[in-house]
Amino acid sequence: MTEEPIYAEPVDDITSDDKLWAALAYVFTPIVPIVIMLMEDKKDRPFIKAHNAQALAVVIIMYVIATVTVGCGSIVFFALWYWAYKAYQGEYVEIPFVTNFVKNQGWA
Repeated sequence: MTEEPIYAEPVDDITSDDKLWAALAYVFTPIVPIVIMLMEDKKDRPFIKAHNAQALAVVIIMYVIATVTVGCGSIVFFALWYWAYKAYQGEYVEIPFVTNFVKNQGWA
């Protein structure tokens, strides 16, 4: 039994603008994800929407972890930069637990 990827959108539909906004969502979270949700032309783009929801969910988790322990919060901070890089390369990022959560909620 083969597992289909969560995101089956063709890569050709992803513009350089989509990649930039997706990367910025991770780097400047939670400010940019909130701004993206207010931008009519950006909030419904599938690539941006997928990364935006993940970036916002991860920062909420990061804030919770950071209140408990500083070390884990810094690991997530560096992971945000890695995910931003992957988004800028035009790739979808599958974050353990978070990606499935935002997909099941219908946020992405």
